[in-house]
Amino acid sequence: MAKLVYSTIMSLDGYTADEKGNFDWGTPDEEVFAFINDLEREDGTYLYGRRMYETMVYWETYEVTDDDPPYIRDFTEMWRAADKIVYSRTLTEVSSTKTTIEHEFDSEAVLRLKGTSEHDLSVGGPDLASQMMAAGILDEVHLFVAPIAIGAGNPALSSNFHSNLELLNVDRFASGDVHLHYRTNC
Repeated sequence: MAKLVYSTIMSLDGYTADEKGNFDWGTPDEEVFAFINDLEREDGTYLYGRRMYETMVYWETYEVTDDDPPYIRDFTEMWRAADKIVYSRTLTEVSSTKTTIEHEFDSEAVLRLKGTSEHDLSVGGPDLASQMMAAGILDEVHLFVAPIAIGAGNPALSSNFHSNLELLNVDRFASGDVHLHYRTNC
């Protein structure tokens, strides 16, 4: 059975974006970006909330050039190759290939997808991850902690994200970023 994995970049004080929605403080350097690519290479489907999809769809039309570093070319290819499911009550059409819209989150449908998928499923966005945690179907969490405190904003783990997490691995990067890999105990 495929794993359902939530990954996010967050500030030291637990936010994915500041109060204005800015997240450039969390832009990964080459080392972290390549590490994330290696993790996501196992993913065959990205599950997004609307806002996360609207951020990530950038990669659909990004024009890759020979001047781009290998980690950018690599991620662009992986993103375009993956299936994408967007959970949104308001979105009526998508602007990327291999993308479908689900207007309601259905944990049973996600479980069926986990059971039939040959590759892991990646959850993008803290709100969607919280719904999956509440449904008891989230398997792993990857937190990339940036060495910055921003004070307030969009929390990486919402208040209804409840689980005893088992630490599987810790990775440190030259940038000061830290990767924390957990298994959930739903």
